[in-house]
Amino acid sequence: MENSSDLMKKLARNLETPSRQWYIWVIILSAIVLFGVYALIRQIQEGQIITGMRDNAVWGIYTANFIFFMGLSYAGALVSCSFQLLRIQWAKPLLRMAELITVSTLIVGAPYILFCLGRLDRIHYLFMYGRIQSPITWDVIAISTDLVFCAAFLYFTHIRDFAKLRDLEGLKVAKWRKKLYAILALNYRGTPLQKKYLHQAHDIMAAIIIPTAVIAYSLLSWLFGMSLKPGWHSTIFGPYFVVTAAYSGIALLIIIMWLYRKSRKLEDYITNKHFNYMAFGLVLLTMAYGYFTFSEYITDWYNQTSQMSALLGKFTDMSQYGALQSFHVLFTMFVPLIIIGLPWFRSINSITLVSLFIVIALWVKRYLIVVPPLETPFIPIQDVRPEYVQYSMSWVEITLTVSGLALIVLIFTIASKIAPIIPVAEIEDVEDTAKPIIRFQTKGV
Repeated sequence: MENSSDLMKKLARNLETPSRQWYIWVIILSAIVLFGVYALIRQIQEGQIITGMRDNAVWGIYTANFIFFMGLSYAGALVSCSFQLLRIQWAKPLLRMAELITVSTLIVGAPYILFCLGRLDRIHYLFMYGRIQSPITWDVIAISTDLVFCAAFLYFTHIRDFAKLRDLEGLKVAKWRKKLYAILALNYRGTPLQKKYLHQAHDIMAAIIIPTAVIAYSLLSWLFGMSLKPGWHSTIFGPYFVVTAAYSGIALLIIIMWLYRKSRKLEDYITNKHFNYMAFGLVLLTMAYGYFTFSEYITDWYNQTSQMSALLGKFTDMSQYGALQSFHVLFTMFVPLIIIGLPWFRSINSITLVSLFIVIALWVKRYLIVVPPLETPFIPIQDVRPEYVQYSMSWVEITLTVSGLALIVLIFTIASKIAPIIPVAEIEDVEDTAKPIIRFQTKGV
């Protein structure tokens, strides 16, 4: 294990003058984001008619994106703060990735629920005239609070690295970057008292964020569970949403680990051991998620109303949502247990590929939570055009979805150019003595 000075010098090479390829990549991502801004302007100008949302299916892909990205954000918060409080030493190299997942998905995900509104010019009314009895008001308060706490936690974990970059000799960056590091370091000099206060700040913020994240995502689930609509009215939605968030967040973290390990050649810091432990976590979450999913459908199936029967029929009809439901069940319950659970198929690449399909399948699940119930009204609608009852996403919604993904990638790209993606100060005192409780071997690439 290299000492912190050598490690910072090695990782700082990625922070120096950006290459032409880096600028091209940033320009491409920025262009996608700007095209999304254009689509949003068109939606504001022409109204919701250019989306697939109608009087019956009042929500669509925007709401699915909102639930999905909020889940990723809260999962990143739970993972990073749990690692901090439990002093899990082997996880130190992963902390910053988890924290960036938290902040980037929260920034990108929150506006999607606003895109469902017809009058964005009145958005300030939510803060001026919001009713505390409304679950939507609870969610606005929870998301705003969580964003402040998570951004502060992310900054606190950067302070010591900013100080190291400020003092690093031979760092080839612009003068304004050096001044920026000096400002962001807050005159941190590594004194025992400063270390004590900073560690206390980390622990306090982590202890606050964990319950905040659980409560915030539970509030989001109650937006659905407190209605009487078939497919939403469920008492298990709170814990189900929290487990689903953790499941998708761990899978996304594995994907990001693999990408940085390959692109930055971080095999010495993001090792097989990290994939071992994260894969074991995926297996546990696969079983928990399968249990909650089975509980949800078995209770709906056992006490069927005519509306619930129609909704469940859509999930088994291949001409409607049967294919999406089959994809979701296959890649969230069966494939992970086979590929990760059996040593013959398990490797770093296979774990990452399974994680990618898990993330996609869990987005599909959010879509299935939102759209099919809206297309199944309590009272049958007669003599109405199918497009008024059925939802079909438009180019505007697809564009804003892709631009949201591009913005998350852009945030990671810029953030990892400002500070190392591996938190050097966090691992400087780590002793390589942790031993696995359960031996769970993974083959290399």
